Amino acid sequence: MSPSSWPRLLAEVIGVNPEIGQRYRYRALIGPLAFSFVLAMATMACSVFGSDIYEESFDAAGSWGSGTSTDVEGQVADGVYDMLVKSNQGMYLATAGETFGDGTYELDATQIDGPLNNGYGMLYRVDEASDSFYAFEVSGDGYIWIGYCRDLCESEAVALVGGDWFRSPAVKGGLHETNNLKVIADGSRMTFFVNGLEVGRATDDRLAEGDVAVVVESLGEPGVRVVFDNFSHIPLSAEQ
Repeated sequence: MSPSSWPRLLAEVIGVNPEIGQRYRYRALIGPLAFSFVLAMATMACSVFGSDIYEESFDAAGSWGSGTSTDVEGQVADGVYDMLVKSNQGMYLATAGETFGDGTYELDATQIDGPLNNGYGMLYRVDEASDSFYAFEVSGDGYIWIGYCRDLCESEAVALVGGDWFRSPAVKGGLHETNNLKVIADGSRMTFFVNGLEVGRATDDRLAEGDVAVVVESLGEPGVRVVFDNFSHIPLSAEQ
């Protein structure tokens, strides 16, 4: 994949319906030059199939995308992937430059600065050709979003669990709280865990394999900073 891939910026806008006290999401492009920012990615994606176990502790830069702009900074530093979103609104991601199939995906994510109205977590089965992926995100104020996106969520964004963002006691809200996100993906069947607690199940067959990414969303205020660590993928064949 080239650094010019995925050149659109999509705003993820989240609010609270005062009548029902429920968080909701709507999506909108920001201005005439709005596009999704993807930090520079590896030129070629490597396949990791069979029984090979992938473990990324971010002790070295590796193939993960990195870069700096007026909107976002992202890089491997001090044993983590550190992403700071400086824009008011937008979805920002960095990919590993790998290809994975079925298995268990796992990641530790910690918000260390910024407003709690946000989204952060992992993308998996990322397909560059259709700009599609599955997203598993938590927020600093205790919500979860699990869904499928096509065209970077512009043409299609479908919540697969809960109908939209949903609050969960499994999420550790606030700053300097590490949330462990885990997905067990077996064909079209997917089971989701936050901090060891199951938070949902879904069935969807639109994507079977692809890259992985870390993602951070700002939702009205700048300064969201999240660090990621211990990203792993264990194929189902290696777990048996």
